[in-house]
Amino acid sequence: MLPRHKYLLTYRYSEIIHDLTVIFVKEYILGSLSNLGNRPDYRSADQMVQAARSGKQNIVEGVGQSLTSKKGEIKLLGVAKASLEELLTDFEDFLRQRNLAIWPKTDNRISAFRQTAFRLSYLSNLSNLGDLIEKPKLPENPEEAANFLLTLCHQATFLLHKQIIVMEEKFIREGGFTENLFKKRLEVKINNK
Repeated sequence: MLPRHKYLLTYRYSEIIHDLTVIFVKEYILGSLSNLGNRPDYRSADQMVQAARSGKQNIVEGVGQSLTSKKGEIKLLGVAKASLEELLTDFEDFLRQRNLAIWPKTDNRISAFRQTAFRLSYLSNLSNLGDLIEKPKLPENPEEAANFLLTLCHQATFLLHKQIIVMEEKFIREGGFTENLFKKRLEVKINNK
């Protein structure tokens, strides 16, 4: 049985984003392909990798808290979403500052990116250990690579938004751990009288 977070589409997207962001940063922010002042931007590189990591890790931590704190889970999913939104802005900055195009969501290339992301994140692409069988590949062109990562970030934040709404509705309907313990304590008191 895989850890619960591996079954979440939001986690699988965030894992792909994290892995590709590390490669992107090495090539286009720190590497010889960086074309802003011809020097590595260590601060941006660190911020981008940390935002990508935070998106992924906060999903894991939120799912880990789900049994004891629905409120904590919702909060951490919100942190994951915010981290990926920060990263999304970094990719937009990268494109804008280099006079590269941010492709509209109606562009056929974006549709192709979405299809690739869906294929990579589908449960059938997970090994028995929960690793991706087909690994994501970063496009070689910086404009294409940044737009691919932008697309992934948009999809992940949209999915996290939906996940948070579902969790909030469930919390309102069923309560959280603390509320349910209180109900059980009241039942025990009533039954023991």
